[in-house]
Amino acid sequence: MPGGRLGDGARRFVDWLAAAGASWWQVLPLGPPDEHGSPYRSASAFAGWPGLLEHPEAPVTLDEEDALRARAADWIGDWEALAGGREAVRDQVRFDREWGALRAHAAERGVRLVGDVPIYVAAGSVDHRAHPELFRDGVVAGVPPDAFSATGQRWGNPIYDWPALRRRRYRWWVARLRRTFELVDLTRIDHFRGFTAYWEVPETSPTAIEGRWVRGPGRAVFDAAAAELGPLPVIAEDLGVITPPVERLRDGLGFPGMVVLQFGFDAPPGGPPSPHHPSAHHVHQVCYSGTHDNDTARGWWEAVPASVQAAVLDAADEADVVEPEPWWTLVRLALASPAELAVVPLQDVLGLGSEARMNLPGTAGASWRWRADAADLTPAVAARLRGAVEASGRLRR
Repeated sequence: MPGGRLGDGARRFVDWLAAAGASWWQVLPLGPPDEHGSPYRSASAFAGWPGLLEHPEAPVTLDEEDALRARAADWIGDWEALAGGREAVRDQVRFDREWGALRAHAAERGVRLVGDVPIYVAAGSVDHRAHPELFRDGVVAGVPPDAFSATGQRWGNPIYDWPALRRRRYRWWVARLRRTFELVDLTRIDHFRGFTAYWEVPETSPTAIEGRWVRGPGRAVFDAAAAELGPLPVIAEDLGVITPPVERLRDGLGFPGMVVLQFGFDAPPGGPPSPHHPSAHHVHQVCYSGTHDNDTARGWWEAVPASVQAAVLDAADEADVVEPEPWWTLVRLALASPAELAVVPLQDVLGLGSEARMNLPGTAGASWRWRADAADLTPAVAARLRGAVEASGRLRR
């Protein structure tokens, strides 16, 4: 968001979203990012990032501090002990205060919040140091070779000791999801397929090629959370190597999965259509033109061959959503999906190129730097997006 801080600037951004007809705002994980800016390698799976605060020196009352300690008894003691003492607790009071005000402002304008829960915690994070008994030694997380990387991705995150978590009735995960739903209305669970089977890499391996699939905990984590928290408003990030067991777990839990338009035109000629192709979409899904891991719609369009561009235009023509700019055609195509929710990155709405890409998977140092310019968020752009939302039948009145 413009400015990168909560407060008036964030509220103006929400007002722009409401004017543009958006009824959901999806955000990246809210925890303190790592030295490269990645929110997926946060210092805490629970704490909010003080770097977002508009008023980092605002006074905190003892009553507010005591209320947070009571509400966050599952994790605030670990954060206090390992992340800066009492002032770290006060920062969390400030974060909850400012984020809560923004969330209330958004709700008043019909905009709800979608969060993001990384499946893993960061090595050396407060969670890892405070609860070593919940993690295994000698192995780290990653994914096998895929379209993003020929050597796979060696993430390096600690891997859960799922039997140890089961013996503790998954209390750590229940607490994590409770905290998530204190902050957002709906959340994406990143790398959902890891609950069925996950890619385990020897800690000494320089790449992820040497990894292997290991069976995950299945639905037990979510059943434990639902028993305490009630129905779980979750989107399953079911991208990557998706097998029938992953689909059964997702569908058995009733979670919508994801489809990404950029992946929908990758299928080789003559082969079966991609499940991400618009013709394969169905209602119980969330459709994205692209995610934070993809190039922007404009960058992607300018890099793909003419045959892929032609296939996109054929699908858009079928849906009657062809626009003068190809990236806006992709925005309209996402909105035209039968999926119950459609999400388009702000970069796609603004027609920005690869220079505005949020993340390049498998790399470090050049990602997570893009920020919107408030001057680009004009009434004209909002009106155009609102018109597209209304034309798709998605406008909430």
